[in-house]
This record gives sequence, structure tokens and C-alpha cells, in this order.
Amino acid sequence: MTASLIVLGSANTDYTVLVERHPQPGETLLGDELVIATGGKGANQALAAARAGAMPVFLGAVGDDGNGRQMLDALGAGGVDVSSAAVVDDAPTGIALITVARDGENTIVVAAGANARVNAHEVEAVIRAIAGRGTVLLAQLEIPLPAVRIAAETIDELGGRTVLNLSPSRAVPDELLALCDPLIVNESEAHDLTGLTAGTPDEAAVAAAALLDRCRSVIITLGGDGAVFASAVDSGHLPAPSVTVVDTTGAGDAFAGAIAAELAEQGLAGGGDGAASLRTAVERGVAAGAAAVQWLGAQPPRD
Repeated sequence: MTASLIVLGSANTDYTVLVERHPQPGETLLGDELVIATGGKGANQALAAARAGAMPVFLGAVGDDGNGRQMLDALGAGGVDVSSAAVVDDAPTGIALITVARDGENTIVVAAGANARVNAHEVEAVIRAIAGRGTVLLAQLEIPLPAVRIAAETIDELGGRTVLNLSPSRAVPDELLALCDPLIVNESEAHDLTGLTAGTPDEAAVAAAALLDRCRSVIITLGGDGAVFASAVDSGHLPAPSVTVVDTTGAGDAFAGAIAAELAEQGLAGGGDGAASLRTAVERGVAAGAAAVQWLGAQPPRD
């Protein structure tokens, strides 16, 4: 059976500490108790997509260790197919060190571990085996760029659709950007690509229009201001609902996972006339992001 949604990305064990404020350089602060949980942008987005009703296949790598086994168990329990995930014996499962301030803002440092072992040729082989016309690929940039690029090229060849969350921000080739439908970036990532300020909906709309020269469609997330989207046939701003912010760590991943789930559900692979579908996908993404900031950690609590 052809997979409707493939999530290619990282899997980490998150170590999170709540602090009153973020420390200054050279400063030591006391925090609350340590919270250990499964995370990583790829794993987070796969679980978010499953929570939104999709049946995603996760492509990534974990170490042959306790953290890796716990990760695969958590993904499987959350409705994600992990049969194509790699288990490597020459690197540990990735680690993320996270501090969350009382206002919900976070800082994150990632040690890639097994994520750096995601192999482009192995990814291509798996995608050719399970993908086809209508498959949506959701990827981020916490794994080697060659794997993301070859995955997008292969999906495009097979008649699928690539959703790229350009996070963490890094230089990517124009050939990869040209396959994005949509490209998902936040304010700072949009600035890195365009040199334009994108802090308000009006500013983001200008930046999104500029990015349309380089990708098939684009979404710029604006935190509490929602998101701006643009394609060749439609554009707009969808505000976010007002909620109490506990932790922003998983908001972007929840947003991207819900976007991909909606696009996979609608079967709008190939970048056709997707105006209504992109708007609907952004609506679902904004709602998912607003829900995600109301819990501590990158992944939702178990129901």
C-alpha cells in the first residue's frame, strides 16, 4: 500500500528544565525538576500528524540504546509506523537540552547523535518502496541535508508533494526550495531567506510573496499572530486564538504535523490548484499550534 504521509526527520530525547528566566552568558540559575521526554522535530511532527488523523510513516534514526527503544515505542503507541526507522550501533539517540522560561519561551541545544547517521541512499530506497502519486513528504533540517534533498527529489519524481519546515535555519539549495509545496518558515527563518522583516502579518505577506519566486507555496508562522500563507492562486492571514501559553517548545511541530496531515488527507500531491486546501491546512495548523502551547514539553500528554 502506498504511504499517504512520510515524515523524514530527527528523533531526540528531550531534557527540559523550567526556569524563572533564561540565564545570561556565564550565569548559573536553579531550575525546577528535570523532565525527560521523547522529542525531536521529526518525531514530534509525526506524532502531531497522527494526532490530526493521519497514518504517518517515520523515517529517521535512533541509537541502539534505551532512549532509542523508548522513542520507537512512544511513536508506535502514538499511531506512527516505525517499521522503516533505522537503528544504528555507532551513535546514541539524539539529545535535546531545553530550558523553558515562565513566559513560555524556550532555548534548545541539540546533540544530533544518530540523527547525523540518516543516510540519503537508504532514505531514497525506502521512499521508492512505499511512496507514490499522492504521497506527502514532511521534512525538517535536524538531519543531514543530502537526505532531505534526495527525499524531496524522489517524492517529486513519483508525483508526490514535499512540505519542508526549514528549521533549524540553514542554507539550502534553490533546487530544494523549488520543490517545496509549502515551505514552512517562522519570522527569523523567513528573514534569513529573504532579508526582509516578517514580524507582522503585513510584513510577512511581503516576505511570502518574495518567497513564491523560489518555492511552490509558502507559510510563515507568526506565533501568537497566527500564520500568513501564499500560493500562486491564493494568499491570506489566519490569526491564532488567544490562549494561555505554558511552553512554546512543540508549537511549530504541532503546526507542521497538522498541515501535512490535512494535505495528505485531501490527496493534493503534485502542487496543483490547491488554494482551498492550503487555506484549510493552515487553519488546522494554527489550531494545533495554539493547543500545543498549553502543555509543557514538545509532545502532547497521552489521552
